[in-house]
Amino acid sequence: MEAAIRCRDVHKRYTQRKRDPVHALRGLDLEVHAGECFGLLGPNGAGKTTAVEILEGLLAPTSGEVEVLGQAWGRGHRALRERLGISLQETRLADKLTALETVELFRSFHHEGRDPAEVLHTVGLSEKRNAWVEHLSGGQRQRLAVGCALVGNPDLLFLDEPTTGLDPQARRGVWDIIRDQRSRGCTIVLTTHYMDEAERLCDRVAVVDLGKVISLGTPKELIDALGGGHVIEFTLENNGADNGFDPDAVARLTGVRAMHPEGAGFALTVEEPHVTLPALLRLLDGSSLALAYLTTRHASLEDVFVSLTGRHLTDEE
Repeated sequence: MEAAIRCRDVHKRYTQRKRDPVHALRGLDLEVHAGECFGLLGPNGAGKTTAVEILEGLLAPTSGEVEVLGQAWGRGHRALRERLGISLQETRLADKLTALETVELFRSFHHEGRDPAEVLHTVGLSEKRNAWVEHLSGGQRQRLAVGCALVGNPDLLFLDEPTTGLDPQARRGVWDIIRDQRSRGCTIVLTTHYMDEAERLCDRVAVVDLGKVISLGTPKELIDALGGGHVIEFTLENNGADNGFDPDAVARLTGVRAMHPEGAGFALTVEEPHVTLPALLRLLDGSSLALAYLTTRHASLEDVFVSLTGRHLTDEE
């Protein structure tokens, strides 16, 4: 399959005065197929932003090979840059320009592109075409920023946390835009902290931690690799501290594939909840332990990340 992006053994070190250098990327290997929506998942400090900025041509790697749309940065980079669309997590646009003028400005940076009025329609801002940027809501500004990335009709679109801070309706509006671009054959690289977003939109995802890709595949493949498609979450009254709760005994129950702390309780990854759940209740009842909370759900990419790294995606470094 044709590759839109190839990275081979990419390293990035930041030197600091009187301090040890920061090794942000430690041998990143990555390949993004042309026409797919590819998700990059990782907590703050994992190297995700550094990787994206290298792919966008904003940073040079310390070592390694990077190829974007069949080219390495530095050879015909102006022509390559015109084939990219970039939407940052926070884009500062001129307050005193209208929405239409803003998109027209970004259209002027490209030899070819889409009609600005059409792009405003695509991102659902036709009625705001004559409104100043400073009068737009947060969700409208985010959609306008995405529109500025689309107006050059890019072959490769980078979206960095495009729905952070948006209400549910605005988030789904951005999802529709992403799906539309995907249907046009555009390759999309999406960074997000929302696991449902990655599961719904991405053909494949890469989990990045400590400067390396630690897992790669479709959302379903990564979830299936957990060894169980369901999760049982439970919390005990008084956290079980006064009654000698034995987590190891729970971990040995039939069907339990993994167990980890979850808030004040625990989460079990299981194959068949209808088998494990009665065994769990019998164990707790036999130990005179009372449940404060119990729920079951399908496993998600969040569970994949916790299993791989031991922490949640939203945890700060």
